Amino acid sequence: MLRDDAIAIWNAAVHAVDSERLVRAVVTRTEQELFIAGHRFRLSELGRLLVVGGGKAGAGMAAGLEAALGDDLVDAKVTGLLNVPANCVRKLRQIVLHPGRPAGMNEPTAEGVAGVEQMLSLVRDMRPRDVCVVLLSGGGSALLPAPVEGICLADKQVVTRKLMQRGASIEELNLVRGCLSRIKRGGLVRAMPAGTCITLIISDVIGDPLPVIASGPTVNEPADPAEALRVLRRLVPARGDLPEPVWTVLERSAQQPARPSPLRVTVHHHVIGNNHTALQAALREAQRRGYRLAGMDTDQRGLARDVGSALADRCLALRNQPCPPPGWCWLSGGEPVVELVDTPMPRLGGRNQEVVLAAVERLMEQGCEGIVLLSGGTDGEDGPTDAAGAFADAEVCRRAHELKLEPAEFLAINNSYPFFAATGGLLRTGPTHTNVMDVRVALVAPP
Repeated sequence: MLRDDAIAIWNAAVHAVDSERLVRAVVTRTEQELFIAGHRFRLSELGRLLVVGGGKAGAGMAAGLEAALGDDLVDAKVTGLLNVPANCVRKLRQIVLHPGRPAGMNEPTAEGVAGVEQMLSLVRDMRPRDVCVVLLSGGGSALLPAPVEGICLADKQVVTRKLMQRGASIEELNLVRGCLSRIKRGGLVRAMPAGTCITLIISDVIGDPLPVIASGPTVNEPADPAEALRVLRRLVPARGDLPEPVWTVLERSAQQPARPSPLRVTVHHHVIGNNHTALQAALREAQRRGYRLAGMDTDQRGLARDVGSALADRCLALRNQPCPPPGWCWLSGGEPVVELVDTPMPRLGGRNQEVVLAAVERLMEQGCEGIVLLSGGTDGEDGPTDAAGAFADAEVCRRAHELKLEPAEFLAINNSYPFFAATGGLLRTGPTHTNVMDVRVALVAPP
């Protein structure tokens, strides 16, 4: 029962941030007028509706936009292209969903660059009565690559891999990306010669900072190359570990930092869904099932293994506190990071699986009875695996004992996926067409 309840609570969180539904909630029309996030346009005066953007939720956002506009308006006014993961591509009426990267690969690709060039070509032709709707969501940074002059795509791929291996935060990663891109940190909106730009955002960053989400392609705040250099020198101290052109471009840019240039378009930004939206829905579902909320963390950061150990300790403490059936519920969001250790051994996993594996290590020492803990990426992805995350309960611990699997041995090399594949603890959802970081659900039934 506890496992089923935890999965249902997690699913309620993901359903609340369904990308198609979120867009349809903020885009409406009548016979004469169109409303986009509160902005009104008379259809008789409206030019073209251009739609561009990218992210893991892009396919659902685009489908929701077409549905809200209606077939007649879509056919008459809309043209556009979004970069989305390859496994999210489907045919829409007028908006092209372009495969910007393979599923499970969170790196820039040549296909992503090709899609961005088409987007830039579209917006460079905007006229005063045109409206560009930019759809952005988590994963947009990797899906919207456009290297600056002086570096190539392979250089950006190396930087991305190295920073992720060293446990860079999303803020640090996207700061560096922003300095090496022609579209990020306002590059897209600076390419627009006229018209109106409305950006609809599903946020995957704590606090919803607009320059960080998808690296802010419509936020006219150029990234600071001097700060990017400080991040790289701290996380990658050996200069030879990164391509020399990366250092050259950043050092040259730091000598003459860019300033925001005046825009020729009217720009609006609207966050239409985030991690808080998902957690509130999870809370409602938990309370509907009778659970008592013990606490909620909305901005968990740090190393995944530390988050998992702390969550296990919290569950063990709650197990000793009386509570009416069915028991306690603890919810948390945010997005911890994994710091990869150097090892020649093969490994596979993701941050959510590492959270739960660290929790299992602690729970197996104290006993897992009456506890279930689930951690999953709301996008349905967790590292380069086919799982969204993992869960731990008495059955997973029992199987680990039977198979003589030691969590510490798997945790030592970031090899969480094989552990949960063997113990039946993987959470598999497929693409969810949204992305608001992670949601963790812990349920505790005191004896």
